[in-house]
Amino acid sequence: MPRENFNDLQAFAAVAREGSFTRAAAQLGVSQSALSHTIRGLEERLGVRLLTRTTRSVSPTEAGERLYQTLAPRFEEIETELAAVSEFRDKPAGIVRITASEHAANQVLWPKLLKVMGEYPDVRVEINVDYTLTDIVQHRYDAGVRLGDQVAKDMIAVRIGPDMRMAVVATPSYFSEYAPPKSPRDLAQHNCINLRLPTYGSLLAWEFEKNGHELKAKVEGQWTFNSSSQIIRAALAGCGLAYVPEDLAAEAIAQGALQRVLEDWCEPFPGYHLYYPNRRQFSRALTIVVDALRHHT
Repeated sequence: MPRENFNDLQAFAAVAREGSFTRAAAQLGVSQSALSHTIRGLEERLGVRLLTRTTRSVSPTEAGERLYQTLAPRFEEIETELAAVSEFRDKPAGIVRITASEHAANQVLWPKLLKVMGEYPDVRVEINVDYTLTDIVQHRYDAGVRLGDQVAKDMIAVRIGPDMRMAVVATPSYFSEYAPPKSPRDLAQHNCINLRLPTYGSLLAWEFEKNGHELKAKVEGQWTFNSSSQIIRAALAGCGLAYVPEDLAAEAIAQGALQRVLEDWCEPFPGYHLYYPNRRQFSRALTIVVDALRHHT
């Protein structure tokens, strides 16, 4: 195949990986129509259908899957080597793509990286807020952020935050109407603000532990959000009980705007870790990010 068609192969790999022309086009910086035209041209030159298209999804055919499994690691190797070559520049440069939850992005990544990014103008950081347990290799992220007990064993993990605790909170006016719960089992009698997780569309279970006894509560209430900041806002408005990382509620608790309950049921758990694949080449840009985020006790 002529060398000028390597871009077409990269375009096909992006569509196959993302399972979507929309996402692939956004990633490549081209229009959907241009990307579709490129893929059709590639299929015509090869004389074989590479993708099965429906109104809802795009998936590789058998031939397309074989081609993708061959191409993906090759492009990964090329990009890794290009990144390694760029390390010969005088100044660290490159882009570091990270996927993390909203809380981790706001409370850990942003404040820590803000302190050092001004020193490295050629280093770029892209943070994608996502509650799913994203496969960082498949989706071409350089690193991801998860709680310590969620990191896969084949990944390198670096602690970037202290142990965490959850807090159950509501306004004093709410507790003037409803008796504060003494046990997680009492939550069934309360209006609880839920968090909707994108994975399978499930609701976050409220997890508790006391004296080695673990308990998961599936709560109900009038409001459901997919963001912790929205949950805090609803709690401050007196909409019910919220279950959030305690640092999000600390200021409101100190000011008396929120009241904490079930504190003895909220045990510490391993905090956030940055994780990434064990690759042979490790860019200076990623090194700078890791060093900036590393937690020091």
